[in-house]
Amino acid sequence: MSKLNLDQKLIESSRNAARNIADEVQKFIDAHTTTATERTITRLLGVDGVDEIEKPLPNVVVDNIKEGGGLERGAAYWIGNAVVNTGLTPQEIAEKIAVGEIDITRLPAADEEKIKEVVYEIAEKTVERIKANRDKRDNYLNTIGEGKKPYLYVIVATGNIYEDIVQAQAAARQGADVIAVIRTTGQSLLDYVPYGPTTEGFGGTYATQENFRLMRRALDEVGEEVGRYIRLTNYCSGLCMPEIAAMGAMERLDMMLNDALYGILFRDINMQRTLVDQYFSRMINGFAGIIINTGEDNYLTTDDAVEAAHTVLASQFINEQFALKAGIPEEQMGLGHAFEMDPEVENGFLLELSQAQMAREIFPKAPLKYMPPTKFMTGNIFKGHVQNAMFNMVSIMTNQGIQLLGMLTEAIHTPHLHDRYLSIENAQYIFNNARSLGDEIEFKEGGMIQTRAQEVLKNAEALLTQIEKEGLFPTIEQGKFGGVKRSRTGGKGLDGVAKKDSGYFNPFIELMLGGDK
Repeated sequence: MSKLNLDQKLIESSRNAARNIADEVQKFIDAHTTTATERTITRLLGVDGVDEIEKPLPNVVVDNIKEGGGLERGAAYWIGNAVVNTGLTPQEIAEKIAVGEIDITRLPAADEEKIKEVVYEIAEKTVERIKANRDKRDNYLNTIGEGKKPYLYVIVATGNIYEDIVQAQAAARQGADVIAVIRTTGQSLLDYVPYGPTTEGFGGTYATQENFRLMRRALDEVGEEVGRYIRLTNYCSGLCMPEIAAMGAMERLDMMLNDALYGILFRDINMQRTLVDQYFSRMINGFAGIIINTGEDNYLTTDDAVEAAHTVLASQFINEQFALKAGIPEEQMGLGHAFEMDPEVENGFLLELSQAQMAREIFPKAPLKYMPPTKFMTGNIFKGHVQNAMFNMVSIMTNQGIQLLGMLTEAIHTPHLHDRYLSIENAQYIFNNARSLGDEIEFKEGGMIQTRAQEVLKNAEALLTQIEKEGLFPTIEQGKFGGVKRSRTGGKGLDGVAKKDSGYFNPFIELMLGGDK
């Protein structure tokens, strides 16, 4: 039963419009590939490491393919052809390309069936490794269990992976269920993934496969100690979106920040590049059992939370459809929203409650990722702690799934250990004392909370219907999301987009999703 008395026909119309929007974009996605997607395939086929100037070998291989005019055929074909020709492993081939001993597109063309046969044999081993990681997570959840929802989600961001580990383990002992390792500022704009453990970052720590491995091991240790599985989160957005998804799948991450539109709007990454990359990254996340967290909360940092609430809902509908296309079940969709209204707005708490309840009712199976107040945090830690308490109260009243805890020192500095402890304590107190409050309350028929949700849904449906007519690319160009305009041919990374040719294949689409494209 809907507490908000939402119009089910409007929900159905919104979902249908979003499905049609995603269907139209999917035609473009299926016809194109990118350098990042091909580097991901290269990694999944076993290529890792760096050359003598610290350039990652997946970049070395794909750059060699691109320079030879072969990107349209795809890395799987060229690597498979090289394996058939030389008898070497993909890693050995990459190392020979790095020292100039092989030019991968100039080798003789082998039989295509033989190429596919060797590539699928290698790909299946990686897929088995990812499956084993999923089984290991399930085993942990079935034996030591996990915290109650909403999961208490906190960040570490020292810049040094070893210091991050100390802080992450401390947070887990204090009650955190999810640890997010914030990426160093600007990593989303790097067109390569750094290699190895890192100790220097600004505002966060580099996302590298070794850093993932180190943190996963540390969280498993502390999880066994406290008797609760601790989930690990990182960010597969930006120019290396699918590569980081692959690294996370291989190192058993549990959540990934993975939005279809975030990089376009907030990092000025080309929309064609991002939309192709998000498909493969989400396919990997879906197969690996990783919960994706979307970024609708960011709209409210650039736009007004009262006026632009319907754009958040419209984007949630679109993200849901793109995720379904990539094989992500609803239970793995941490669709994003945020408690970001100006505290000076009269009855703002009621409007926030309405928005959160609406998201819960429209996406009943999704865990939902709820973001804390940031835009209107002033540095007054006492007021900030109260704002976070109200945010926590909305969350428990509306059965949110993933609670990114607000810090009372937001707008002052990266949280200290004791700041994080106070935020965990705040959430635990409210969640415990109001655990079943949502089950006990109904909203007044025709009252402010119901009326607000119905209005937001109506406006979202109108926007989605408009986007369905005009197309997603023109909508982004017009600045309908977050008040940010982007050009179809602008932004970073367009030169890494290529139209697939008739001989293109990606073995992981078939192995992870069950249908070659």
